[in-house]
Amino acid sequence: MALIKTPVKGMQDFLPADMRLREHVLSAIKTTYATYGFSLMETPAMEHIENLTSKQGGDNEKLIFKVLKRGADLARALDKLPDAELADSGLRYDLTVPLARYYAANSGQLPAPFKALQIGSVWRADKPQKGRFRQFTQCDIDILGDKSNLAEITLLEATAQMLSALLGEVDIRDFTIRVNDRRILMGAALASGFAADEVPGVLISLDKADKIGWDGVADELKANGFAADVVDPYVALFADSEGVGVDEFCAPLVGSALDEAVVTNLSQIVATVTPLLPAGAKLVFDPTLVRGMGYYTGPIFEVGLDGYGFSVAGGGRYDEMIGKFSGQDTPACGFSIGFERIITIMKDQLGAAGAAVAEGSVAILVAAGVDATQKAQAFAHAAELRAAGKTVTVVPLRKNLGRQIAELEAQGYQEFEKVRPQRA
Repeated sequence: MALIKTPVKGMQDFLPADMRLREHVLSAIKTTYATYGFSLMETPAMEHIENLTSKQGGDNEKLIFKVLKRGADLARALDKLPDAELADSGLRYDLTVPLARYYAANSGQLPAPFKALQIGSVWRADKPQKGRFRQFTQCDIDILGDKSNLAEITLLEATAQMLSALLGEVDIRDFTIRVNDRRILMGAALASGFAADEVPGVLISLDKADKIGWDGVADELKANGFAADVVDPYVALFADSEGVGVDEFCAPLVGSALDEAVVTNLSQIVATVTPLLPAGAKLVFDPTLVRGMGYYTGPIFEVGLDGYGFSVAGGGRYDEMIGKFSGQDTPACGFSIGFERIITIMKDQLGAAGAAVAEGSVAILVAAGVDATQKAQAFAHAAELRAAGKTVTVVPLRKNLGRQIAELEAQGYQEFEKVRPQRA
């Protein structure tokens, strides 16, 4: 049987040009967030199946790559089918659930608040499409142990500065940060007459507004059994909300269905972050922003690029997750950066070449017939150049020198030195 040379569906191989671009983007992310006091940390690729299926991950829990029990544990589970769980672990589908477990286990050794930067692969058994893979890199920044809105303000400013610097390299400068609060979404639903336990299902329909329109949202809610005298005023509240500020939208909700402190908090975030944004970035209140993860408890946010139909970052406050691991309430707020989507955008703008090797790179081309002494001299010279800060490759000189030079230039090499056999 012939071996298969292509990757598993939804997985990727990365060529050197791809890796140069990926490493460049990773470096920019790390550098920016380090200046805001974030520290790198890491969690394992696999998590306990109980943690991954704890109803914290929304629809992602349907996309888990499960890992079977092994040996005697698997044999015992097979004997107890259909009531036994055959898996005892799974590949993580995001970095937030592992972070919550990590913090619950290690909080005594971490600063308070803890500003975490985590970068790693995650896996989802999803349908692959452009910009969406079954294995992909995720970058998360989180602030744990800070219940104030300083956490949201820091996350929003740092992420805006990072995106502006990185995407500015490919002349993309305009993007929009949308903000909302899950408590405002809850208040709007309660004020319209929905019961508290009905709100999660209602928000699923609301989240489809950009795809099916407001009439479609109303029709779906009515098809799900909700009365028109509840659905129609609820949908109208959002359908007329474009450009409306936080205070104006929330005014009819405050007192009966919404705490005024929630409105004040979000208004402060908007007012503080707005003047800190780089040129081209804007922050808007969007009462229709839902974000599907079930663990959000407060402000939520999402970043979209003008002209692109998808977000490149999103997150929010999730104050109740860590307590499920530790039994102790811990405020938490985080942002997930759409690393693969940023890579896709930058590749579209840069073309196939991607990011080049370092400026001033040197290629030393060694011809056939060069003796050991000359080779030693070539490598010694390369070492001197590297010590001076240059990137240097030593490779055989090919017969088609023009093509070889063109290939090296495509990689970013700008200086070329040829070593030929010395004549007697």
